[in-house]
Amino acid sequence: MTESTTIEAPPRIAASRIAVEDDPIPIVRLLARTLRDASVRFPDAMAGLAGTVVVRSHDTPQAATLVFAPDAVSVTAGVLADPDATVVVDLDARFAPSQEPVGDAALAAGVLQALRSPVPGWREAAVRFWEVTRDIPGIPDVLVVKADARDGAEHGRFGDGPTSYLVAGPADLLAGVFSGADDFLASLAAGVQIQGTLSQLSVMTAASWRVRFDV
Repeated sequence: MTESTTIEAPPRIAASRIAVEDDPIPIVRLLARTLRDASVRFPDAMAGLAGTVVVRSHDTPQAATLVFAPDAVSVTAGVLADPDATVVVDLDARFAPSQEPVGDAALAAGVLQALRSPVPGWREAAVRFWEVTRDIPGIPDVLVVKADARDGAEHGRFGDGPTSYLVAGPADLLAGVFSGADDFLASLAAGVQIQGTLSQLSVMTAASWRVRFDV
């Protein structure tokens, strides 16, 4: 009789099991929010990752350490001694690596893959953006979106009321802004256009920080 061997799948890491220190700095918030989103949209995104990875900004002194346990991740500011891997990334380009990773190449590749998980489409991202930012004082009643997609212009309208704010631009860039993957103000130089008052611009900037840094 032939014996069969059962291979158990590595445990998944739930969004609720991604922890940060008290009063986290921006890079810590950004990393944690990105990993939480990845774990929700791609449940196996971090399955099997184990070890310590330092993530450094390519153009600022910011750095953070990710510690992967079998079913949890902790994100802390600074660099822990003797990490298993170190990656240097562009925080404003969806964690694109700017140097070759140092240390455990497989672990570094797995972490980068999780951090660079595909963002949702612009419409799905806009729906969530509107849901999580509606309680910000001064935010317009309606978000109007014009997305330049491959097959032509696409439109969306979220909310209802007398005040509105228009955001237009390439569909992928809008998806990045609404999901928090891209910085809102930086996106203005990359092709996003806005129509509204200066006070609305300020409020929308705050809204973008909420989805980007989970604040």
